Amino acid sequence: MTTKLIAPSILAADFGNLQRDVEMINHSEADWFHIDIMDGVFVPNISYGMPVLQAISKHAKKTIDVHLMIVDPDRYIKEFAALGATNLTVHYEACTHLHRTLQAIKAAGMKSGVALNPHTSVNLLEDVIDDIDLVCMMSVNPGFGGQSFIQNTYKKVKQLKEMIERNNAKTLIEVDGGVTSENAKKLIDAGADVLVAGSFVFKAENPTETIKNLRSIANS
Repeated sequence: MTTKLIAPSILAADFGNLQRDVEMINHSEADWFHIDIMDGVFVPNISYGMPVLQAISKHAKKTIDVHLMIVDPDRYIKEFAALGATNLTVHYEACTHLHRTLQAIKAAGMKSGVALNPHTSVNLLEDVIDDIDLVCMMSVNPGFGGQSFIQNTYKKVKQLKEMIERNNAKTLIEVDGGVTSENAKKLIDAGADVLVAGSFVFKAENPTETIKNLRSIANS
């Protein structure tokens, strides 16, 4: 069995103590840094942009998993590569020419990811699944942290897993939103490979212990 990965979401970190929280993830059992970039247009919220990503990259010692919740992401692909992104995920709903966008991400030396909103069918990825390194399944409506998990996610993860296996693709499934120790095992059993956890980690009394616990549940 391949090891399941934990990706704490920096959106939930304390921005007054960002370096401290980045170091906490460096020293924890987390695998990736999940970084949400929002533009206030594609989603009804603005998070942070290039300077904050640059500051995180300077201290981060693990995979930098960037999730773009922005319109016209093609404009910034090379810039995110230069800022140290390992994975670059764009939203299916924001890309007119998804195949071209995926090729551009790979050409810039990053792993290509596609995010799906809760209402978007996984079947829409059938024709490009071989070109996708990572599918980020939104299990809440994108834009804000701390939302409740959408139950239909389990079914979508299973459908996506079947599609990946049918096409002999190597695509990883990431679940983003409302992930806790309560639903982690069920998500892994449905076919998830990467769990993104924000508020659950950063609002915990002991974030390092919470990450360790989540990782052991995911890999049990």
